[in-house]
Amino acid sequence: MQKKNYVQEILNIIRSGLPQAELAEKLSDYHENDLADALTALTPEERQKVYTALGVDTVAEIFSYLDDAEPYLKELDPERAARVISHMDSDDAVDALDDLEEDDKAKIVHQLDKDAADDVKLLLSYHEDEIGSCMTTNYICIRRDMTIRQAMSELVKQAGENDNISTLYVVDENEHFYGAIDLKDLIVARAEERLEKLIARSYPYVTDHEKISDCIDRIVDYAERSLPVLNDSGKLLGIITSADVVELVDDEMGDDYAKLGGLTSEEDLNEGVFQSVKKRLPWLIALLFLGMLVSSVVGAFESVVAVLPIVICFQSMVLDMAGNVGTQSLAVTIRVLVDENLTTAKKLQLLWKEMRVGLTNGALLAVLALGFLGCYIHFFKAYAWGEAFLLSGCVGVSLVVAMVISSLVGTVIPMLFHKIHIDPAVASGPLITTINDLVAVVVYYGLAAVVLIDMFHLG
Repeated sequence: MQKKNYVQEILNIIRSGLPQAELAEKLSDYHENDLADALTALTPEERQKVYTALGVDTVAEIFSYLDDAEPYLKELDPERAARVISHMDSDDAVDALDDLEEDDKAKIVHQLDKDAADDVKLLLSYHEDEIGSCMTTNYICIRRDMTIRQAMSELVKQAGENDNISTLYVVDENEHFYGAIDLKDLIVARAEERLEKLIARSYPYVTDHEKISDCIDRIVDYAERSLPVLNDSGKLLGIITSADVVELVDDEMGDDYAKLGGLTSEEDLNEGVFQSVKKRLPWLIALLFLGMLVSSVVGAFESVVAVLPIVICFQSMVLDMAGNVGTQSLAVTIRVLVDENLTTAKKLQLLWKEMRVGLTNGALLAVLALGFLGCYIHFFKAYAWGEAFLLSGCVGVSLVVAMVISSLVGTVIPMLFHKIHIDPAVASGPLITTINDLVAVVVYYGLAAVVLIDMFHLG
């Protein structure tokens, strides 16, 4: 079955010249995400036609799916933009407002209705790396002293404004979180039953000032459609939905990937050249000097290369394998360091394990190098069998030593940075690669000088 191109269908409908009422009816058959994709392909004049035809509620839903709402909000006058923002979930509203200049943001916030303004101001009061900054106030809340019938009535009443209804959150008389009820349990409950029987008292939650990076794994592990967000006194402030979790995980993965490259955060297509340079340049300058150190060390072994030129053929292999092993250990270590309760004994256990992994992998690769490189050097470089296997053995031993040390470096450095409260992801990636290059150069050429030239007098 051929996949339908809904975006193109939407564009064709919008450009067909239909009356507004008919246009709105036809567009109502499509998902807001597809409408958002189509919106970006329209001209400003065509978008104005869509805004007018669809109305504030639908436009608000569409804007929630836009990666960057700024240019589209600017197409609306402040009053209309405020109405659109008011109909968005509070977390989506804040995301949309964050894209605006401060003056434009202030104009819109000033015209929001009281409830929307309060919600937006609450979320804006949190730092962007706190869980409270991405919660939503779109949820159903009932009191624990209600009857089943009263709870059902309250559900119907609140569902008109809040569509996250799969879980109902229960508070006590002081608005403190008490527990949660699954919608299905409430629907099948008999009217004479006590509401208390349906409430899950030990329901998982997060607190508003928790760092996203600290609690994201815990949120994912519970795999709930939503989780309540509480303040320090236990008052229910909002919820984190599964859609929010997917977005958070995506952002965390993007940032972690960027950090492994030595960037402070993920870049996007709209980021200016100067901003990108500012992110990348500091580490590149630091690595330039480290690279100069590596080059100077290589230069110190010029005498080895002069006597035995063939050793330079296998330099890149030793360096690459050392770098690969170090990067693997780095990735494992950063993942483990997410656990803030990790004991010193566990860290030492991880270090010992990574060194053993490096030793085992290095030994296996050394055996392969001994055999294959020995044959290669004999047949293609015309060295005698003994000399060929001495050369391949030197490469093999270098691989073992370099990979063990690289595993050590790839584990210890992120632990060290974590200890001194520097993000190990952003600080470790390029640094470890350069250090492992230095280690591999010293080990490889050092062994070549001592073993091949000084002991066996090759060359």
